Amino acid sequence: MVERDRARYGLLAVVLSNPAISGVAIFGVWRLDGDKAVIVGVLTAAFTAVSSMTTAYLGIKAVSNTAKSIALGDTGSRRAQAAPTSTTPPHL
Repeated sequence: MVERDRARYGLLAVVLSNPAISGVAIFGVWRLDGDKAVIVGVLTAAFTAVSSMTTAYLGIKAVSNTAKSIALGDTGSRRAQAAPTSTTPPHL
């Protein structure tokens, strides 16, 4: 339950913050009236913020899923599916 709530609120934070960052960047570019150097800086900062938020959410979610699967002991099923070792004796 707690894990599901964390995932929902984390996704909600990303979904709400990315359009907010994009909106502020678009407004800033619109207000700059063609100053190319500053526009590039604003767009670069906005892209960095959006990609950082999204990557952080996905990274935290991946680590959480991995930790949960390890805690539940799902690693044993992967070992059972591994290729079996050969039991035939080597040729002399």
